[in-house]
Amino acid sequence: MRAIYVEKVLPKMLAVKALRPIWPGVIWSPFSPVRVAKELPDPPLPGDRWLRVRNRMAGICSTDLSLLLVEAEPQIAPVALPGNYRFYLGHEVVGDVVEVAPGVKRFTVGDRVVMESRFAGSNCHTQEIVPPCPFCAQGQTRLCENASLRQGPTGVGGGWGDGYTAHEAELWPVSPDLEDEQAIFIEPLSVALHGVLRRPPTAGAHALVIGGGTIGLLTGHVLRALFPQSHLTMIVRYEHQEQAARAIGAHEVLRGGELYPQLARISGARHYTFPFNRGMLLGGFEVVYNCVGSPQALTDGLRWARGGGTMVMVGFTLGMVKVDLNPIWYQEVNLVGSHTFGVEWWDGKTVHTFDLVIDLLRSGKIDPRPLITHRFPFEEHRRAVATALDKRLSSIKVVFRY
Repeated sequence: MRAIYVEKVLPKMLAVKALRPIWPGVIWSPFSPVRVAKELPDPPLPGDRWLRVRNRMAGICSTDLSLLLVEAEPQIAPVALPGNYRFYLGHEVVGDVVEVAPGVKRFTVGDRVVMESRFAGSNCHTQEIVPPCPFCAQGQTRLCENASLRQGPTGVGGGWGDGYTAHEAELWPVSPDLEDEQAIFIEPLSVALHGVLRRPPTAGAHALVIGGGTIGLLTGHVLRALFPQSHLTMIVRYEHQEQAARAIGAHEVLRGGELYPQLARISGARHYTFPFNRGMLLGGFEVVYNCVGSPQALTDGLRWARGGGTMVMVGFTLGMVKVDLNPIWYQEVNLVGSHTFGVEWWDGKTVHTFDLVIDLLRSGKIDPRPLITHRFPFEEHRRAVATALDKRLSSIKVVFRY
């Protein structure tokens, strides 16, 4: 088995942080907590409800890149959790079940699956804790209160490699009529859909998406597919992202220039300025979907939301940030977090985000396949990562194809 993983080893994390500005290749060196394992023995299935998956295709996600580049600060909250020790990279992955233990009920050999809860960490179901915590009982496993108990085995391997072992509760079946290049978007599209459903726009509302990466563009896709009566504005950095945003039907796409006056014009807000100040909008956007998470994007996004509006934090940074939170107090702007996916309330009933996404893909309401810009074999993992990081190469979604 081949795999790439990152371990929470503080001295190596600090070494990479110190050396990467002058030696970018340090992430692949012995000084790094990143390991490229090329000859891991296939581990035996560790339990009665475990199975083995062989990968067909996997995407490179910004979260994978953040872990690979060791962007996490030791001071952030998730680092304190003992369950977050080793991360096998690659969670946007579609593969085939090749071995099942006797107690597996949901899958048989030959089934095509995608990874669901694995990357979010263990939960009551994967640890077989009975009774489950209140969140797991509701299907909201990402909020599991027992996630770091480390009770029982954990899976080995991930999407960046040949395959992995997993508890059957960590996987989701793929519809036979979906292509692999659609299936690898089930997980990231679920992230975007969950973020939108955390605060859906009302009819006629002005919605703003900050970010032209995969999650930003998928968020735009969701808004145009499910809430076409809202007005969509997107902020991107690169020309190829602008082309993609226009292709999905964004009403306005901004790239560069003075953003505050442009956003004031679009939303009908008043724009106020002051020396040594970024400025402020009064009467801005009803909902802002922040798919970047940088300190600048957080500060600006709160100032671009109208009074009583909402900014949904879909993207995030793994570092400590300095943000002006005054709009939360002064304009009663709501700051809402959105972590991956779970069970949604949609059309008068509860439904898993993956099921909603699969319906959108099967119906053709969303076709994310044009977002795949580059394909690589695993042997070229360094080149694949470099391509994903270098937007001058017009990369959006870079995938490994096995």
